[in-house]
Formats: sequence, structure tokens, C-alpha cells
Amino acid sequence: MRHRGILVIDYGSQYNELVARRVRQAGVYSEICSYQQAERELASGLVEGIILTGGPLSVYQEGAFPLPDCILASGLPVLGICYGFQLLSHYLGGKVGPLASAEYGNTAVKVTASSPLLSGVPSSFNVFMSHRDCVIELPRGFETLAVTAGTPNAIAADEGRHLYGVQFHPEVNDTENGQKIIENFLFEIVRAPRDWSMSSFIDQAVESIRREVGDGQVLLGLSGGVDSSVCAALLSRAIGKRLTCVFVDHGLLRKDEASEVVKTFSKLELNLRYVDASEAFFSALKGVEDPERKRKIVGKLFIDTFNAEAAKLGKVDYLAQGTIYPDVVESGMGGNSARIKSHHNVGGLPADIGFKGLVEPLRYLFKDETRELGLALGLPADIVFRQPFPGPGLSIRVIGEVTREKVHIVQEADAILRQEAARAGLDREISQYYVALTDMRTVGVKGDGRSYDYACVIRAVKTIDFMTAKPYRLPFELLTRIADRIVNEVDGINRVLFDCTSKPPATIELQ
Repeated sequence: MRHRGILVIDYGSQYNELVARRVRQAGVYSEICSYQQAERELASGLVEGIILTGGPLSVYQEGAFPLPDCILASGLPVLGICYGFQLLSHYLGGKVGPLASAEYGNTAVKVTASSPLLSGVPSSFNVFMSHRDCVIELPRGFETLAVTAGTPNAIAADEGRHLYGVQFHPEVNDTENGQKIIENFLFEIVRAPRDWSMSSFIDQAVESIRREVGDGQVLLGLSGGVDSSVCAALLSRAIGKRLTCVFVDHGLLRKDEASEVVKTFSKLELNLRYVDASEAFFSALKGVEDPERKRKIVGKLFIDTFNAEAAKLGKVDYLAQGTIYPDVVESGMGGNSARIKSHHNVGGLPADIGFKGLVEPLRYLFKDETRELGLALGLPADIVFRQPFPGPGLSIRVIGEVTREKVHIVQEADAILRQEAARAGLDREISQYYVALTDMRTVGVKGDGRSYDYACVIRAVKTIDFMTAKPYRLPFELLTRIADRIVNEVDGINRVLFDCTSKPPATIELQ
């Protein structure tokens, strides 16, 4: 742990990052770790309470993730969620077994007893369930606090030992009073201080950067996106002119983005070097279709380019990156969750990066926290609220092989989407939106002749933390206007599709 707060033990839930984010939203620091690192984290003396997340396994099956002895031995308050509740009960002598009928989705909960965990919570409310097992018999010392039609112990507690369990997911938006339950655990039970804020983070981060870097020189890869821009501002505050920002134009940026980035950051008085490496990137990506390979190729080329620039600059000690917490967790490095995809700046980096070390001051921040930090550092709103853009650029928004022709097609189509969203006043309302180019060709009619061109996909989502997302309902009139403009103005596209899939099961990017 890097700050006093709540330790979130990851048991493989798709919502583990959201649990941590909800705690921070309440003003308390949280950090995710594997059960295998729990003892080390508890030894830091900074953990004030523990949350056990859900997970895909059954506690009684072979290979189920265990509950480390150190968690109960710590005497700290514990909140188990779904699998975490079942695991806690199982280890304390309760009985866990399958339901006659699994509960998924919205379910009504009825409160049967009072508890500090349920202070201010109504006697009946709807929650989001996702389980086939439940705690059938509670361990000695536990009391049932709430039930559902199918679950005899939807909420339970051992008040004397400050052990609590909920069968549902309080962290998701679909659970009514979920944030209230989490805050009750934090403030009524753990008595955690509300001391997590961006102003306190800035002071700690500046001190940490100075301690880590010493009098060394730092090179930052600046993409012009939110994460690297905020990283640049924070590093600049900490070490000033010992930071050099390198903007690599890999040819995979959005339309006109390269010139816009150079213009914007020249005004911020940063040491900025522009490098056109597009030929190298397109050559390396030739014939590559697998998205994981694309990410790794882009990650290696970034490092190669930085090394070349560092050699020109003289002595450069550290490479800095705008890595944020979702990048780390989705790359399978935050706990026990399965790897979703390798981010070029995490799983895509080679073992030997050619620098003394990596500086990643945003590594434990979520996207919305990164934006909040950018505003606190004085960055202009048009940078802070710029649309998220993946490090590998349009290489992962072009399905299949990446070519200059395909990139040009998706740039033009994406520019139309952004123009129309801005005109409709939705550019700040939609959390993320873009056009991707599929590898599918379809028959169409252009003019008086047959066409056989690509189908593109519009993706638009609404999200709080980018760990879960719902499709944004673009007005149909706007959607058809965008589609009409794309097929009429962009050579190479004759069909426009709309992706209305939530995350999960999909990710926000198509690849």
C-alpha cells in the first residue's frame, strides 16, 4: 500500500477495479492486490480495512482461490462481496452450495435486521446479482441481515468481529444504495479518514517523483492524449526542464492530430521534440492481423524510437509513461483477474527498455481521477477532456492488416463522427466515441454502379470509470446523418454499423 486505506483482494471479478474506484469516490484510498500479496500489503501497516471481491470460481471446487490466514488474523474489518462473502463463510465453518436456480441481474432484497452496514438503507431495494452459489448456512457468530426470494443470506454480519458479507454487487450502478453500503463499511465500521483527494495526491506524487528521479533526466512519450498530457504536467511541476517530451507521429493518429498536438504543447512551454516515425511503424505492422501482436509491435517501436531520441539528447536516465490503473489491471497485473488485453505501455514493453527505469506517476489513478488531476494542475479543459485514444492508435481500430489506405479511410470517417457529435453538443456527454474499420467488405450501390467496399463501425459509450460501460443511445436522426455523410464523403466505405454492446462482455475498443 502507498497510502492509508482499503485493501481490495482480487478474486477474479470483472468488477474488482470498480470496487476500488467506489472506495476512492468516497474519499478513501484503495488498492487492488492478489491474495498472494495480501500478507506483504498488510505488513505495510497502512491497511485499515479489507474488501474481498467476487470471482468466477466456486469455493468448494479444486483450484479455488483461498483466504489467506493473515486476513482474519489482522483483526481488521472485512467486507466480502459475492465469492468473497462465500469464501469468508466457508473458511469460518459455514456451508456454501449451489442454488436451485441461479440469480442474475436485478433482484429485490428485503432487510431483516439492523446493522451499521445498513444505516440509512431502506428496508427493501433492488440489487445486481450474479451468482449460482450462496451461503446456505452461516458460520457461528453471524446473523442474517437481508434475504431475497432465492437467497437465504443476501447480507450477513458478525458484528463482534467486524466481518460482513453481501451476496450482490454493491459497486455496480444497477444496485440501489450500493455506494451507501460501501460508505457505511468505510465510515461506520472501518472509521477510515476521508483523506484521498487530488490536491493531496499532487503533493505526494511530486515528492515521490523527485525522490525516484533525483537529479536525472526524464524522457516522456507524449501522445497528446489525456494520460500522457497530465503526466507531462505533473512531471514538469516536479522536475521542470529536466523533462523532455517526445511526440512520436506513428501515422496512426486521428485526422490532423499531429499538427494539433505540436501546436497545443508548444504553448505550454514544455521541451517538445517531434519525430515522424510513420514509415517504420507501417513497415513493422505490414501483414500483421492479430491485435496482441500489433500492441507489442507498437510498444517495442515506441521504446526503440525513444532510445534513438535519447541518444541524440545526450544523457537520459528515465523513461516516463502516462500509464493509468485500468491499463495495469486489464493487462493482468493487478491481481488474479484474467488478462483482458496487453496495453502497449504495460504488457507490450520489452524486458530491457534501455533506461535506468520507468517513471509512471499515474499508475494508480483511474481515468476520471486523471482528468481531475489535470484540472488541478491547471491544464486547459480541451486537453483534459480530449477523447480517450489508445496507445497503439488506429492500428487497433483497423481490424486486420494495417495499411496507409485503411488508416486514411478510418481517419476521415472518424472526423465526420467527431464533427457531428460536437455540432449536436454531445462531445462532452459521450464518454468515448470513435469509428473503427472492419475487415469485412459488403456489396453496395454508389452512383449508378455496384460497390464492394468496407463496413465501418461506430462505437459510443457512457461510463464513469471506463471499467464498465453502457452503449450511448445516439439519436437515430443524428446516427443516420453521420452514416449518410460517411458513405457519401469517404471513399472505401459503403456501410455503417453501430456497436451497442456493453462492457463487459465487450471492451470499449474493438481490439
